[in-house]
Amino acid sequence: MSPPPTAAPTPQAPPAPKTALTSRTPAEPESTPASHLAPASQLAPAPPPAPAPGLRLGYGTNGLTDLRLDDALALLADLGYDGVGLTLDHMHLDPTAPDLPTRTHHTATRLAELGLDVTIETGARYILDPRHKHGPSLLDPDPAARATRTALLTTALRIAADLGAHAVHCFSGTLPDHTTPHTAWKRLEESLTPVLDAAHTAGIPLAIEPEPGHLLATLDDFHHLRELLGDPEPLGLTLDIGHCQCLEDQPPADCVRQAAPWLRHVQIEDMRTGIHEHLPFGDGDIDFPPVLQALTTSGYQGLTVVELPRHSHAGPELARTSIEFLRANGATPC
Repeated sequence: MSPPPTAAPTPQAPPAPKTALTSRTPAEPESTPASHLAPASQLAPAPPPAPAPGLRLGYGTNGLTDLRLDDALALLADLGYDGVGLTLDHMHLDPTAPDLPTRTHHTATRLAELGLDVTIETGARYILDPRHKHGPSLLDPDPAARATRTALLTTALRIAADLGAHAVHCFSGTLPDHTTPHTAWKRLEESLTPVLDAAHTAGIPLAIEPEPGHLLATLDDFHHLRELLGDPEPLGLTLDIGHCQCLEDQPPADCVRQAAPWLRHVQIEDMRTGIHEHLPFGDGDIDFPPVLQALTTSGYQGLTVVELPRHSHAGPELARTSIEFLRANGATPC
């Protein structure tokens, strides 16, 4: 991101109390004589200072699958979370079940009552295929199967618009057997094109996640997709901090800084180097204060969502200890 503009030098003028300049209140040019400055009584009041940067924390419902959705939302609000990463699944706003508009309206009302923001996540394991995890994917050899995943993402964008979500998350899928990478990238490009059109119409970014073991696994892969698609405006990035520790060549804080211009969604948890296992904070190798500082100063405005999909058995307690850990390690509230 570009650095903030530097204020011009202050003109010579009678001593006055010092006030901070902002980019919306430029200094007078140096050539302006002090005698030509307007009297203080005619100057517009200075704008209030910009709010201090901070992080807006959320918790993923894929780590609260033993709770009803209304109960999960109430828990997160009570714990002080700013929002929720809502995974569309059979137990939480099932996108394939009847009467979706009514259920979506109920969820929108509940979010508003609790003051929670939301990101829509689409990583439910068996929402489309009860026998194959995350199937079918955007890379499936069968065009009709790929279309099923595309339709799910399009539905997710409509739900996101109805809920006022700030992004819809997705991922590419794993490379199918007997499929070359060239063919898989072509399928991904074709499958995402109508989804990005829908994202543009809805005004909701589509934030694709580099996922270990998938075709799109790294930040470099994300930039490759951007180039293939012609860098469409609705395409953004979901950055999972644990995945950075697991797979990227640089530290997670450096990944945040590199990814900042494209960040539309952030997931966070602990993880060990080279091992793709989502862990509670403190159980892995990540040094969190530099990561949280990088996120705070990156300009990212969305939710930073705790992602512990295999820990629902302890979800309520982990939701409590997670927000305490993040606040203690530098996640200052907005």
